[in-house]
Amino acid sequence: VIAVGITAVVCWAFAFLATNIFKDYAFGLFIWLPFVLGATSTLIYGYNNAVAVQKLASISFLTLFVFCLGLLVFAWEGIICLIMALPVGLIFTWLGHWIGYKILKNKAGNTSAAVFLLFLSVPLFMAFDDLALDKDEVRYVTTAIQINASPEQVWKNVIAFPQLEDPREFIFKAGIAYPVNATINGQGVGSVRHCNFTTGSFVEPITVWDEPRLLKFSVAEQPDPMKEISFYNIHPNHLHGYWVSKEGQFKLTQLSNGHTLLEGTTWYINKIKPGFYWTIWSDYIVHKIHRRVLEHIKEQVEQ
Repeated sequence: VIAVGITAVVCWAFAFLATNIFKDYAFGLFIWLPFVLGATSTLIYGYNNAVAVQKLASISFLTLFVFCLGLLVFAWEGIICLIMALPVGLIFTWLGHWIGYKILKNKAGNTSAAVFLLFLSVPLFMAFDDLALDKDEVRYVTTAIQINASPEQVWKNVIAFPQLEDPREFIFKAGIAYPVNATINGQGVGSVRHCNFTTGSFVEPITVWDEPRLLKFSVAEQPDPMKEISFYNIHPNHLHGYWVSKEGQFKLTQLSNGHTLLEGTTWYINKIKPGFYWTIWSDYIVHKIHRRVLEHIKEQVEQ
């Protein structure tokens, strides 16, 4: 109880520091914090006690569970984001536990000092995150579908499309925002398209109108990327400004068989780090959004 309680309370404080003071969702929060959580809970529980490695691992994972439960109860996070962060959290909690176990087994130094230094390293790491974050990379995701119709027929459903059916995909049912319809005011460059999602509208001024080959637009406004599943009506900081859509386009290509290849592309920035992990999620979600729209356009045109 002491090992779990002390570690969880300290890590809650560090999570608050990262998300509300530094406002960085980065390496310190997603990698170093679970590592320290695993190491310190192991060191505290195994202090002056001969404990089997399996028991120490169980204590570390129990601490992680209590920590995540606290984030829900304190209304800091929702279920979907915790699920998305869980794989990397489990890995680094286990690595921290393993290092803590090696320190105990080899009696490598003073255990109390090791716990203190590990705890101290977390805010220092987070402060370094705040100063040293790399320049945000603009990524792009392209999804394609073949439609049995001419580009002229497809174009009409690209610039605007009617209400979509309720989604079948789990990620959308779990709270990720998804498109429901699209409207447009005017024609040509300068007209404004609204792609309406469950959390609001993407306001998309048209920058290229090459009918029926290319529709390109910037993003002037965007809604929240998700609605968190929580006991409360919460709005974590990562819902605002950490996933930024920059521009998008629909490209229509006439194929030799008379069909049209329709490609949807989104350019966006994901400010949540580490990028090697979180862009897997964001690329996947963008593809799912694209696929939902493209399949709807195909259905509307071919019916």
